Amino acid sequence: MDYTTLSKNASSADNQQERLTLTIEPWFISGFVDGEGTFHVAFAKRTDLPKQWAIIPEFHISQHKDRASVLYEIQQYFNCGAIRENHAGRQNDVTQVFVVRNRNDLVQKIIPFFRSYPLRSQKKQDFEIFAEIVEAMNNRYHHSNEGFQLLVAKAFQMNSGGKYRKRKMEEIVT
Repeated sequence: MDYTTLSKNASSADNQQERLTLTIEPWFISGFVDGEGTFHVAFAKRTDLPKQWAIIPEFHISQHKDRASVLYEIQQYFNCGAIRENHAGRQNDVTQVFVVRNRNDLVQKIIPFFRSYPLRSQKKQDFEIFAEIVEAMNNRYHHSNEGFQLLVAKAFQMNSGGKYRKRKMEEIVT
């Protein structure tokens, strides 16, 4: 038996296995996001804007920092976004979050991905509203009073009706 050939084959198999583990599959991402992801539309007070509020669409995936390597794989897959501490500055915070806020990345990468690899949970409905908001913003719909109010109302329909929001809808659309 030629042990040199066997050794080369084993090494080749190891390299192949390593390459396979470094390639993340799209359906894995969808399933992971179904469990650990969020489509969210935040609002920030901005007195320099005509409506006095900025609409900030965000895609998040959070994970315990000991298992955050998957966030880096997902970030590499999408080739966008940032990874940071979740709730930076809080004591005992042990999670990291992958965040995509760039509207072009949302329109060109994130939204088409989840249309090709749809979510299966309730988050699918949140995603559809999120996509509608982002695409409307991309068409400058939020620049009109009517459009702005409609997008705010849609954002408050997401994520269990906005029950975890710090701000009330009336505060934003007045």
